[in-house]
Amino acid sequence: MSTADTVVHIVDDEETVRNSLAFLLSTAGFAVRVHESATQFLALAGEITNGCLITDLRMPDMDGVELLRRLRASDAMLPAIVITGHGDVHMAVEAMKNGAIDFIEKPFSEAVLIESSTRAASRAAERVQSQAAMDAVRQRVASLSERERQVLAGVVAGHPNKTIALELGISPRTVEVYRAGLMGKMQARSLPELVRMVMDVRIDPV
Repeated sequence: MSTADTVVHIVDDEETVRNSLAFLLSTAGFAVRVHESATQFLALAGEITNGCLITDLRMPDMDGVELLRRLRASDAMLPAIVITGHGDVHMAVEAMKNGAIDFIEKPFSEAVLIESSTRAASRAAERVQSQAAMDAVRQRVASLSERERQVLAGVVAGHPNKTIALELGISPRTVEVYRAGLMGKMQARSLPELVRMVMDVRIDPV
């Protein structure tokens, strides 16, 4: 997943600013979508799977800090850049506390905006890759048989084969066979990797 696949969403109530930012970033190779208000953007934020956000701090319907708060509350947060005017540093800090990865103070150079947007787009692409990896692990767990899930639960709990065998009423050798099979299905190269991937996605195998 490259940053070219990431859409930069620009939220600003001033049309000239929106168009100027969109032109600059489009020329630099970014995919761009503009929104005239925070409310408009919030209405579709939950549907965005690979995007980052550039938002003005001061807008009439909802300021940038409140926008970030609502995105976090609805679990729709994106890597966000906040554009601020003079005297808005305190609010910009509040934006950072609410999840913004950067803030740019007006007036700013084209190079500063492009560099910051590149970082945000890279962060978004990394998130998509991470989510795809977690989804793949969940699908592998779902492909396990009930007995394999039971053995996996014992492995993740740190139990030795003998303990797992006793709990399940099977032989330690049978546990080894199930463990080898589930490691193949989970595409785990080692026991620590198997445990880590299951714990990373916070799945209860049983």
